[in-house]
Amino acid sequence: MSEIVIIGAGPAGIRAAQTLAAHGVKPVLLDEAGRGGGQIYRQQPANFTRSAKTLYGFEAGKAQALHSTLADLQGQIDYRPETLVWNAEHQLLDTLHQGQRAARLSYSRVIVASGATDRVLPVPGWTLPGVYTLGAAQIALKFQGCAIGEKVVLAGSGPLLYLVAYQYAKAGAQISAVLDTSPFSAQVRALPGLLRQPATFAKGLYYRAWLTLKGIPVHQGVKLLDIQGQQRASGIRWLQGGRERQLPCDAVALAHALRSETQLADLLGCQFAWSPLNRAWLPMRDPLGRSSVPEVYLAGDGAGILGADGAEMTGELAALALLQDLGKQVDGARRDQLLKRLANLQRFRHGLEQAFPFPEYWAAEAADELVVCRCEQVTAGEVRDAVRAGHWEINRVKAMCRVGMGRCQGRVCGAAAAELIACESGRPIEQIGRLRGQAPVKPLPFGLEVSS
Repeated sequence: MSEIVIIGAGPAGIRAAQTLAAHGVKPVLLDEAGRGGGQIYRQQPANFTRSAKTLYGFEAGKAQALHSTLADLQGQIDYRPETLVWNAEHQLLDTLHQGQRAARLSYSRVIVASGATDRVLPVPGWTLPGVYTLGAAQIALKFQGCAIGEKVVLAGSGPLLYLVAYQYAKAGAQISAVLDTSPFSAQVRALPGLLRQPATFAKGLYYRAWLTLKGIPVHQGVKLLDIQGQQRASGIRWLQGGRERQLPCDAVALAHALRSETQLADLLGCQFAWSPLNRAWLPMRDPLGRSSVPEVYLAGDGAGILGADGAEMTGELAALALLQDLGKQVDGARRDQLLKRLANLQRFRHGLEQAFPFPEYWAAEAADELVVCRCEQVTAGEVRDAVRAGHWEINRVKAMCRVGMGRCQGRVCGAAAAELIACESGRPIEQIGRLRGQAPVKPLPFGLEVSS
């Protein structure tokens, strides 16, 4: 029997499930994690006892509300945690439950709420033990109750940089420094857009001021040079104001904001378009979340980065669109209200991009020996050699040097590879194309049990 399926139980997926259930539709909710909430509202293991305030700070109320919503939906939805969707095609999803049991699920309609992951720009030493992405550092703190090191440096750009720094320091971890590649002047220029969401902007100011008050050094307008160490990370070097600086540490977390997880939308046949705001190819959707494929709907950060509040709104909108397409009556006033709020949030998102600009200089300055694709040990020089041989479309470059051909399928290295290709070929980044999604979107173990 074909089901109505939601992929992802973060803010978008849970709100979509709630909306469908309220209209008498019982969806299947597939969640790769063991407990719902997504990355932003990730729940700690059941035997952990930290308070919601400790875990989520200002967002504790929203996190608890979302968790309660999911709990209240039991019996109204078919919730399947620890279930990875590793392949998708017309009317069929391939899943893996608890890392062991493979199954195939047919669907009539599907809402893809696949979320986002860190956007990584490699620096020398980034493959050393002790180096994490910002998102991974946050998972260690929220889900495992531990810090990634005893002397931690957080580096990169974007709001997540300051949020993770605040969460780590609040938990008692020692933050040696926060290294922000965005200059302070960019954040000043972005004020008109940021003030579109004054409460969110105020929280960002609070995190920054709190770190300063606690004596945690925050350096802005930096250029990361390298992460030092032999067996593991032992220090970091950067440039600031033309002066080289360095600091000892035993762990580094870095990322340059977030990028959407779009592989499932690609495998489902959705059309893509270049998004200058996200500096990425994103699946096309109408204002309510309908994709170019009639039975596929898109919601949350997997369709464009808007944060947790935006994800909840797009999840509800996608569900309303699905219900409309099923011929059910929906609340038009509620729909219009959500669209208006999203438009305002989108203007705030423009402000964030202005405040935390992408470091476009990275590709020109990356050394030839820098490892870009750690799965296949492909260097920046090898990517450039492929371009010099006449290949500038990213899938052709992949075929020539294997960048993006490893376990992560380009989820980690794809953005950096595209930047290198664009820089070396002299073409705009949007002309380079995008890595095509391939199954499995995440690694699978051998010896699977197969069930129907």
